[in-house]
Amino acid sequence: MSQQRFLERVSGYERWFTTLFEEYFATLSTQFDAPSFSRFAPECLDLLRELSLRGGKRMRVALLREATRLVTDGPVEGLDAAALSIELLQTHGLVHDDLIDDSPVRRGGPSTYYAYRRRFPDRPQAALGLTVLAGDLALALSLRVLLDAKMPAGMRQSMVEVQTRAAADTFVGQIIDLERDFATAPDEEVLHCVADYKSARYSILAPLQLGLLAAGEQPQLFERELREYARLVGICGQMRDDYLDLFGDAGTMGKPVGTDLRDGRHTYTLRALLAAVDDAERRVVDTALGDPACTPGTIAAVREIGERRGVADRMRADMRTYAKQASAVAAEWRPRWREEAVSFFERLPLWSVERAG
Repeated sequence: MSQQRFLERVSGYERWFTTLFEEYFATLSTQFDAPSFSRFAPECLDLLRELSLRGGKRMRVALLREATRLVTDGPVEGLDAAALSIELLQTHGLVHDDLIDDSPVRRGGPSTYYAYRRRFPDRPQAALGLTVLAGDLALALSLRVLLDAKMPAGMRQSMVEVQTRAAADTFVGQIIDLERDFATAPDEEVLHCVADYKSARYSILAPLQLGLLAAGEQPQLFERELREYARLVGICGQMRDDYLDLFGDAGTMGKPVGTDLRDGRHTYTLRALLAAVDDAERRVVDTALGDPACTPGTIAAVREIGERRGVADRMRADMRTYAKQASAVAAEWRPRWREEAVSFFERLPLWSVERAG
């Protein structure tokens, strides 16, 4: 599949889902079950709507749609509900991630946590509690949209099981992500495990499973290869995120660079940096690591060290290696499933790396 064709498909899915998501929230706002006296409940829903509709390319939705196309090019049941469930679970994750990371910005706008902090400057515990509850509400809605969907009972049950398992895996991923930062120097396998649990299982594996279910396939028959593809793409994607946090462009990302360093996070980038620097350079890195007040100048100095020591180039090369491995896994699907969709899954990991370059 050519780059242009790939991007056309992704853009088409993004347009389709943007309309679907807008309609979903418009309907939900008229049907939301909350007491008439409550101001906080509809405000919470408004914040979730605002964050959700500030989405990017909706790659999870693209994965879902292309997973159905592995089996059939015709209409399938449950597709709208599955897409909504995927992105509502993503909204849940963003709300809680920003709270855990104390992030002021998300997708070019205020994070839910900071929106509540501005709303209640003298009530920090209320802002904290409402943020947690907003994330919880998004999770509940992601399951409810499947339970309310008009589809065969067996398919509905299977989809709810996929999303419930994906949510539980993500919570474990968030826990071990925090635990990782207590370690002095976590090895690569620990970083891979965090990437798998925290992102790959809900962002890659679950959309694949949901799409196959919607198309009438039994994803459990292909569990090993689907998990391997998701794991490799997840590792590649996490490497990209870690890379961009130091070597990316703040304007393009919609958030400042150097956040991981300031938060003391043991990322792929930090591991690569510490393996490449001399003692004097390490002191510069250590100055930034875990210092919330670290200046942009110090972050720029660490970035310059990473570029000069070849860390940025090495990380891009590692991302390409994992992307090629994922593409090779997808290529093995060709005898079983439809060519055009297989080509999409081959192209996806490589496109992710190219975006990081």
